[in-house]
Amino acid sequence: MMGMYQCKLHKGREKRVYQGHPWIFRSDIAEAVGNPPPGSIVDVVSSHGHFLAKAYYNPQSQIALRIMSLKDEPIDRDFIFRRVHEAISYRRTFADLHSCRLIFAESDRLPALIVDSFGDVLVLQCLALGMEPFKQDIVDALVEEMHPRGIYERNDVPVRELEGLPLTKGLLYGEVPDRVEMVENGVHFYVDVKEGQKTGFFLDQKENRAAIAPFVRGRRVLDCFTHTGSFALHAGHYGAREVIGVDISGFACAFATENARLNHLEDRVRFVEANAFDLLSEQSRSHTHYDVIILDPPAFTKSRSRVDSALRGYKEINLRALKMLESGGILVTCSCSQHVHPDAFLDMVRDAARDARVQLRQIEYRTQGRDHPILPAAPETQYLKCGIFQVF
Repeated sequence: MMGMYQCKLHKGREKRVYQGHPWIFRSDIAEAVGNPPPGSIVDVVSSHGHFLAKAYYNPQSQIALRIMSLKDEPIDRDFIFRRVHEAISYRRTFADLHSCRLIFAESDRLPALIVDSFGDVLVLQCLALGMEPFKQDIVDALVEEMHPRGIYERNDVPVRELEGLPLTKGLLYGEVPDRVEMVENGVHFYVDVKEGQKTGFFLDQKENRAAIAPFVRGRRVLDCFTHTGSFALHAGHYGAREVIGVDISGFACAFATENARLNHLEDRVRFVEANAFDLLSEQSRSHTHYDVIILDPPAFTKSRSRVDSALRGYKEINLRALKMLESGGILVTCSCSQHVHPDAFLDMVRDAARDARVQLRQIEYRTQGRDHPILPAAPETQYLKCGIFQVF
C-alpha cells in the first residue's frame, strides 16, 4: 500500500520516529523519491527502505515532515473524520466542550491544526502547508461532531508565511457574531474571535484559573498582564475583596471592564492601563502590598537563543511581586514561553525569592489544561508553567 512519494531518512535518523516524536527535520532526509510536491502526503522510510510513517511534506520548512500516522493507511477524508472524532471524544470525558480546545495539533495526531470552542462558535487555525488541503474535511467533521452555530478561521498568523501559505481569516461555516459569549468555570466572558489575540481567548489556563479559588476569598488581588481579565474575573467570582487587573493595552482593559459588568463584578474588579513592569517597580518601591499577586505575561521569547533574556524578565517581575507580598501572601506565576523549561522557571522563582529575602513554599506547580494534552515523546508540547506559592 506504499504511496508514490517517499522520503528516505539518513541512517540513524529513524530513532526519533521510533521514540514517538511527530517531527522529522529537513536535515534528517537523505532522499525525496518521486519528487513529492510541497504539502503532499509521503511514506517515511528508513535508510533500508522499511516503512516508518505517513507524513505530510514541506521541503521549505525546517520541520520538513509532520507525521500523520504510524500505520500504512490512506490519509483521506475518512481519516480526518476519524481523528477529529477521537480528539473530541477524549475531551467529552472531562471537559465542557463549549469552553475547550477541541484539537491540539500534534497532541491529537492532526499536526499544526488548532480548534478552539467558545460557546456555540468554533475557531480554527491551520498552521502548516500539509494540513491546508484537508480544511474542508476538517470543517465538515467538526459540524458533524459539534453542530456549531459557526466556524471562523484565524489563519492570520505569520508562521503560515514560513510555510508558503497566505494570511487569511473569515467565515468557514454558518454565522459568527463579532462577540461570542462563553462561560468558563462559571465566569462569563465575551470573546472577540475575529480580532482578538490568536483565537480570541487563552483556554490553556482554564484549570489554573480554577485552582486559585481557595486563595483569593476576602483578599486583595493584583493581576498583571490581565489581557481581557480572565484571572482577575475568576478572583472576583471566587470572592476576592478587591481585584486590580493591569494591562498595557487600553483596548484589552476596556474589553475586560465589559467582562466585569457581564459578571456584575464591576464594584470589586477594576482594570488599569499600565506597563506591568513599571507598575510593579513603582509599587514595590512605595511598599504597596497585596494578599495575592498573579503574573501571567505573554511569552518573553519565541526562540531558544533568547531564553536567558526571558528568564531575566521573569525574574524581575517575580522579584517585584514578592516584595509586595507579606507573610501568608500568595504568588501565582506563569510562563507560556515554550523554550523556558519547567525546571529553569522554578530555578528563576527560587532566585527571585532569595533576592527578595522571602521564604516560599510551593502549593502547586501546574501546566496547561488537559484539553492541551502533552506528548511525553515531544517535550515541545508542554509549554505552560503555572506555580502557586505562599510567602511564609
